[in-house]
Amino acid sequence: MSIIKTTAELEAWLGSMNRRDKTLGFVPTMGYLHEGHLSLIREAKAQNDLVAVSVFVNPTQFAPEEDYESYPRDIDRDYKLACEAGADIVFYPEVDEIYIPSSSTAVEVTGDITKKLCGASRPAHFKGVTTVVNVLFNIVRPDRAYFGQKDAQQALIIKKMVRDLHIPVEVVVCPIVREADGLALSSRNVYLTPHERSQAICLSGSLQKAEDYLSSEADDCRSAARLIKIIGEHIQCQSLASIDYINILDGETLEDIEHIESGRKALAAVAVKFGKTRLIDNRILSI
Repeated sequence: MSIIKTTAELEAWLGSMNRRDKTLGFVPTMGYLHEGHLSLIREAKAQNDLVAVSVFVNPTQFAPEEDYESYPRDIDRDYKLACEAGADIVFYPEVDEIYIPSSSTAVEVTGDITKKLCGASRPAHFKGVTTVVNVLFNIVRPDRAYFGQKDAQQALIIKKMVRDLHIPVEVVVCPIVREADGLALSSRNVYLTPHERSQAICLSGSLQKAEDYLSSEADDCRSAARLIKIIGEHIQCQSLASIDYINILDGETLEDIEHIESGRKALAAVAVKFGKTRLIDNRILSI
């Protein structure tokens, strides 16, 4: 396995792999790999003959005040971990390899699906995500692409982009990987102080409380408003928690719902800051 830095090198590698008889799984990442990323690589390896991993911190999905410059980077570490997980190639391009000089084209999914949850407080974020994923799909040309459920809104948006543009890629969404205490794995967890880290486990705890209440016999157990209140009360017990959003929406369209209906999935999603670190988490609720 090797690190490839240019599209020309990647094209040559793809050409040497006799793709006609082999399937290619693709795991796009921003690097600083953790077990969540590695689970995607392993799943891609189990389902495909070849696996490509990209490591690219995408500048277009960061707002000016966000952490693009300080986002954790360690390509040597990432390369080693990706190799051990089963990747055949790591694509590690420079910015001008993805966004060629004078590039002025973007891919944007519009509508409520991009305006709610993270899209409400980060209005340019998903335009950057869909643009870079589209570019990477065009460069890598995978059969399947793997994303984590932790970024549930992102996965739904990418699925919609693929459907709308007839992109011949199967989008595979894999379960959230958590620490032993329930904290969802994230590259941004390294920013947390020990005290912030100890409080951040309230996110998974709050979602569990909502799931438990949904399973109860209470008259209002299906009420989205009641479940949102339960989640909020649990999070607000933590002194360092600053809530960005708590919402329960349709699990496929992100449309507003008042009640969780039998046979339909709902997405309970939260975004909370601990100090300067913004974390997200979610859970699929169903009856």
